Amino acid sequence: QVQLVESGGGLVQPGGSLRLSCAASGSILRINAMNWYRQAIGKQRELVARITSGGSTNYADSVKGRFTISRDNAKNTVYLHMNSLKPEDTAVYYCNANIMVDTTRSYWGQGTQVTVSS
Repeated sequence: QVQLVESGGGLVQPGGSLRLSCAASGSILRINAMNWYRQAIGKQRELVARITSGGSTNYADSVKGRFTISRDNAKNTVYLHMNSLKPEDTAVYYCNANIMVDTTRSYWGQGTQVTVSS
């Protein structure tokens, strides 16, 4: 009933930029926090950035000053603007959101690969 679809991943050189998008669709009554996680090979999934319904944001220390999370509530979409990318940012990036349909639960996107390499 609810889908999160990510886009915007790819291969980029160190120092480059990418913008990820995640659009939620379905019988949505309300979207609370929207988050971006990432998982590199051999590592645990980690929270990268979070934005509340009111627009408050939080970031992992490793991305502060380089990544910016934003959302368009009219489009049920969250973005992750990534600048000054480093090889250690290479990972699969997942969108996550707490969405109210009949009850509120957590939904995940399918993931999009970001590779930072020269």
